[in-house]
Amino acid sequence: MAPALALEERVEVLRARIESAGRPADEVAVVAVTKGFGAEAVEAAVDAGLHDCGENYAQELLAKAAVVASDAVRWHFLGPVQRNKVPGLAARVALWQGVDRAAAAAEIARRAPGAAVLVQVNLSGDPARPGCDWEAAPALVEAVAQLGLDVRGLMGVAGTGHVRQQFNRLARLGNQLGLAELSMGMSDDLEVAVQEGSTMVRIGTALFGARPGPVQVRR
Repeated sequence: MAPALALEERVEVLRARIESAGRPADEVAVVAVTKGFGAEAVEAAVDAGLHDCGENYAQELLAKAAVVASDAVRWHFLGPVQRNKVPGLAARVALWQGVDRAAAAAEIARRAPGAAVLVQVNLSGDPARPGCDWEAAPALVEAVAQLGLDVRGLMGVAGTGHVRQQFNRLARLGNQLGLAELSMGMSDDLEVAVQEGSTMVRIGTALFGARPGPVQVRR
């Protein structure tokens, strides 16, 4: 069996995949998704030149942020925003990627005025998935901006089937709304996302391998 690639090598493979999709690697930001891994994964990502790290759960983000140098990481909160978690996260999060309700945005605006956010759209329409409805997205973007938050763009997770169409539709919506950032694409579908205009991909498995069990953060 071939030895596992070192993280630095995986980063190079990832950048090559982005370029093979037709874009310069430096035009697409890579968010290292460290959900389920320990703080050592965050430190390894930083050492490999990836300073944007994403977490889906407030408890994990806060535990890791407590042991990783605060100036080394730009934390992205990727999960649905629960209002009761915002106070603890407000001082740590550089970009809130999962804003899909005005009430959540209002709490972010109260705790972190002017914070950078992405509005998450439910690309597949599956009611079990987070994100606002397609039809509601323009009004939500306007409402979030009126709260004084910095709406950088849109975020979406593709459902199974019709992935390209979902990404293309999100890109067109972002263009219509005059938004610069498009966070779409993960380990399995990043090439399609990049071809459809993604400016930010969220990568876990392709960097760190299969997610382990419950995370244990050293202190």
